[in-house]
Amino acid sequence: MQHDFEDIEVKENGLELLKKALQRKKEKCMIGTGSMTDPYIPLESELQYIRKTLELIRRYGHGFTCITKSDLVLNDLDILTKINKDSKVVLQMTLTCMDDEISQKIEPNVCPTSRRIEVLETLKKENIPTVVWLCPILPYITDSEENISSIIDASIKANVKGIICFGMGMTLRDGNREYFYKKLDEHFPGLKEVYKNSFRNRYSIVSPKNKELMELFLEKTNKNKIMNQPDEIFKYLHEFPKKRKSKQMTLF
Repeated sequence: MQHDFEDIEVKENGLELLKKALQRKKEKCMIGTGSMTDPYIPLESELQYIRKTLELIRRYGHGFTCITKSDLVLNDLDILTKINKDSKVVLQMTLTCMDDEISQKIEPNVCPTSRRIEVLETLKKENIPTVVWLCPILPYITDSEENISSIIDASIKANVKGIICFGMGMTLRDGNREYFYKKLDEHFPGLKEVYKNSFRNRYSIVSPKNKELMELFLEKTNKNKIMNQPDEIFKYLHEFPKKRKSKQMTLF
């Protein structure tokens, strides 16, 4: 990237394109967003593109799911509740660090983890299903047993349906790696050298604690009947509920 992360472009005819697509689609389905960029960016408060998207989704009878790190989703709680009553909504929330101070360093410009957990609790009260993304996990920063266990405990308390985890680690691409190292120097002096010595130029960066942390993850999620296999969770996210057939009333 040759520009700031905050410098974005908005697809101004996105709503028009979505409306045309929904008008043509006969089979009802789950519509998702957020896999490439958070849909609830700060500008959403002004644009309200997601809210207008939700209005279209409800009008045409589809379901909705998204991945976010923002509490702005609560601004649309009224319409999310209506869609969930008519069909299905699943809110996916990324949780990576229970320490809000560290969280603000590695995930700037979004609400801290404690606030995201409050969002999950609010959605629980409204009977809206939730899924947590436990990734990425940064070696030597967030890969402690205390951090992982605390995230899982908070997820259990919020009654999440599943926790997606592809292992305790992260990925680093060329270009992305240089930016990450720059931020390590800024917030965690000396850690860049540890990364270079431990991982060199690898794309997949696996925590040295991966084995024991994954055992902890599987043990706690299995014990509390929380889905922990990505394929199982993705199947749940894609499944659109079938309408129940009303029983024919009889005279006798």
